[in-house]
Amino acid sequence: MPELSHRRRMLVLAICCMSLLIVSLDNTVLNVALPSMQKELHASVAGLQWTIDAYTLVLASLLMLAGSTADRIGRRRVFQAGLVLFTLGSLLCSLAPNLESLVAFRMVQAVGGSMLNPVAMSIITNTFTAPRERARAIGVWGGVVGISMAAGPLIGGLLVDSVGWRSIFWINLPIGIAALILTWRYVPESRAPKPRRPDPVGQLLVIGVLGALTYAIIEAPSAGLTSPLIVSFAAVAVLSLAGLLLYEPRRAEPLIDLRFFRSAPFSGATVIAICAFAALGGFLFLNTLYLQNVRGLSALHAGLYMLPMAAMTFLCAPLSGRLVGSRGPRLSLLIAGAAMTASGVLFAAFDAEATTTLMFSGYVLFGLGFGMVNAPITNTAVSGMPRSQAGVAAAVASTSRQIGQTLGVAVIGAVLAGGTVGAVASTSSTSYETGFMEASHPAWWIITACGLCVLLVGALTSGAWARGTAHRTAKRLEPAAGDSEAAPDAPVQKSAGTSADA
Repeated sequence: MPELSHRRRMLVLAICCMSLLIVSLDNTVLNVALPSMQKELHASVAGLQWTIDAYTLVLASLLMLAGSTADRIGRRRVFQAGLVLFTLGSLLCSLAPNLESLVAFRMVQAVGGSMLNPVAMSIITNTFTAPRERARAIGVWGGVVGISMAAGPLIGGLLVDSVGWRSIFWINLPIGIAALILTWRYVPESRAPKPRRPDPVGQLLVIGVLGALTYAIIEAPSAGLTSPLIVSFAAVAVLSLAGLLLYEPRRAEPLIDLRFFRSAPFSGATVIAICAFAALGGFLFLNTLYLQNVRGLSALHAGLYMLPMAAMTFLCAPLSGRLVGSRGPRLSLLIAGAAMTASGVLFAAFDAEATTTLMFSGYVLFGLGFGMVNAPITNTAVSGMPRSQAGVAAAVASTSRQIGQTLGVAVIGAVLAGGTVGAVASTSSTSYETGFMEASHPAWWIITACGLCVLLVGALTSGAWARGTAHRTAKRLEPAAGDSEAAPDAPVQKSAGTSADA
C-alpha cells in the first residue's frame, strides 16, 4: 500500500469504520425488532434465533475466505463488492414477505458482510504500521461498536414503534452507498505480495462444522436431543472438525494455519473472542425478549433501558485501545472478565431483572466489560503475524467473534425455548412470565461462565510465558512469511485522488 498522509490515513480509517457501523448497527437494531417480527411473521423462538444466526453463521463461515481472497485479488475490490452485497441484502430484507425469505435475505447480507470487517481491518493494519498508532486506530474501531450499541436500540426502537420493523434495514442503504463512493474515491488498492492459494476443501469443512453444530443446537429443543436428525447433524459437525484438523496441516497454504495457535496470546484471543461475543449474543437476546415480552415495554422504551450498557461500551472501547497501546492487553482483559462475570452473577444469583436499579447496575457492568474486551482481541490477533497474511489473521479474530455470537444465541435461545415451551402453550401471561424467568436462570449462569472464561484465559495468556510462546511461534512462521513479513504491501494502481492526497 502506498505511503499516505496523516489526513488520508484518518479518512481511510473513517471509511472502514463506516462498514463496521452498518454491520454492528444491523445486529443491535435487529435485536430490538425481534418481538415485532415474532408477532407479524408468527415466528417461534427458534425462528427468531435463525434471523440472527443465519447471518452470523454465514459470516463466520466465509470470513477467512474473504480475508485471503482480499489479500490475493485486492482489498479495495473485495471491500467494494461487500458493500454492494450488504446494501442489496438490506433492501431485500426490508421487502421479505415471510420468515423464510427474511432468513434467506439475511444470508445475502452476510455474504456481503464477510467481505467488510476483516478486509477493513486488514486495510487498517496496513495503513497504520506503527504499533501505538495501530492500537489507537483499533481503539477507534472498537469505539464504533459502542456507537452502534448506543444508537442501535434507540434508532431501532424509534423506527419499529413509528414505521415498523422493516424500516430498520433502510438505515443501511445511505451509509452503504456513501461508503461505496468514498472507498472508490479515497482508498488505494493493495494486496499481499505472496498471497495464498484457495483452499476449497478447508472452506467446506469449516461450513460443515459451524452449520451442522448451529442447526443441532437450535433445533434440539423441538426435535429432541436423541432424535436421528439432531444426532446426524452433531455427527457431521464432529466429523467435519476432525477432517479439518487432519487436512489443514498437510497443506502448504491452508485456509487456517494451525501454527498460529501455538502462540498462547493468539489462541487466547480466539477463545476470549468466542466467549465474549457468546455472552453478548445471549445478553442481547435475553434482554430484548424480557423487556418487551415480559415487562411489556415498547421497542423504544426497551432501547432506552439498555442505554447504560451501550454508553459504557462506547466510553470504554477507546480507553481500552489506549491501554493496550501503552500497557499491553493484560489490564483490559482482566477488567473485562471481572466486569462481565459480575454482571452475569447479578442476573443469575440475585434476580437483577426484578429490580430496575440492580438491572441497570448489571447493564453498566456488562457494557464496561464488553467495551474493554474488543481492542485486546483484535490487537493480539494481528500483532506479530506476517503482514502479507494480515487479512487472514484479522479474519480469524472476526470469525471467532461471529462463532461466539452464533453459539451464544443458539445455546441461550435453546435453553430459553426448552424452559418456556410449556408456558408458551398456556394462555396465562403469568405462566409465560414465570416460565421465562425460570428458564433465564441457567442462561444467565452460562453468560457468567463466559465472563469467567474471559478473566481466566486473559490472565493466563497475557503474561511472560505467553509472550514467550508468541516469540517462538513468530520464528516458526518466518519461513512461510519470507521477505514479505517486513516488507510493505505491494502497491498497485492507485485509486482516484491518491496522488492529490497521499
